[in-house]
Amino acid sequence: MYQAMTLLAAETSDVIFWVVIGLLAVMLLSAFIFFMIYGKLWFRGLVSGANIGILEVIAMSLRQVNPKVVIESKIQAVQAGLETKKSKDNNDDPWLVSTNRLESLYLAGGKVHRVVDALVAAKSAGIMLNFDQAAAIDLAGRDVLEAVQTSVDPKGIDCPNPTKSGKTYLSAIAMDGVELKVRTRVTVRTNLDQLIGGATEDTIMARVGESIISSIGSAETHSVVLENPDLITKAVLGRGLDAQTAFEIVSIDIADVNVGENIGARLQADQAEADTRVARAKAEQRRAEAIATEQEMKAKVVDNNAKLILAEAEVPKAMAQAFREGNV
Repeated sequence: MYQAMTLLAAETSDVIFWVVIGLLAVMLLSAFIFFMIYGKLWFRGLVSGANIGILEVIAMSLRQVNPKVVIESKIQAVQAGLETKKSKDNNDDPWLVSTNRLESLYLAGGKVHRVVDALVAAKSAGIMLNFDQAAAIDLAGRDVLEAVQTSVDPKGIDCPNPTKSGKTYLSAIAMDGVELKVRTRVTVRTNLDQLIGGATEDTIMARVGESIISSIGSAETHSVVLENPDLITKAVLGRGLDAQTAFEIVSIDIADVNVGENIGARLQADQAEADTRVARAKAEQRRAEAIATEQEMKAKVVDNNAKLILAEAEVPKAMAQAFREGNV
């Protein structure tokens, strides 16, 4: 009996030993897998001063947040010198690039990398752009990095844009009736304060095109425009066409001016031809009326002759009647 119990205890000890070994192996394997997935990211954040704990990394995964995106963006913000640490006085600082804000932007569907890139570019260029503004611009569907780059390096836009409108020139007619075909180059920079809710560049192009056509139409002769095209651009710039838009117009330059048709002369010729046709139609109408009147008079003459003959035929009858009655 004693030997059986001793053997059972030995077997139980062996089972417990192997169970413990198995648990240790599972724990080591889990730790290895965990380190391969999260340890490298956490260590990068640690040595870079991103101040992201290992528990925060795990919590990101549980919240369906990609830790790699947040940590890499936080590291980039730290290395660029952006404000990444909370202030005791104000934890809602709009300039703060914190881990929670990066996570919130990711969960909202924002492009975290693009927002941080835009903040870094704005800081390098000396542009006042905080995290809240950049995140709002990104969530509004605008490319915040491109907006910052355009604000630093203004871009030129053709007016009209052949890729969108299919036209290569704006057609305008001066007061002397001569057509001018104009192609302009509009240089704009992004207005970050009005980027959200501001009109797009298509609106600016429409306004510029309308103003150029109106300015040329106000010129007395087309030669005035050819001699001083800057008068047109100055007049257009003075109208404040970039109001309530996401861009600021830097300059408007006439790239090319070609003389088209003499629309006024053609219209006058067409009008003269139309007047001639009207006069011919009226003359033909009067001729037809005269012919009709002539035929009507001829018919009346024939009718009167017939009446005269009838009257003459009654004379003998009247005389015969007078003889019969003895009145002659």
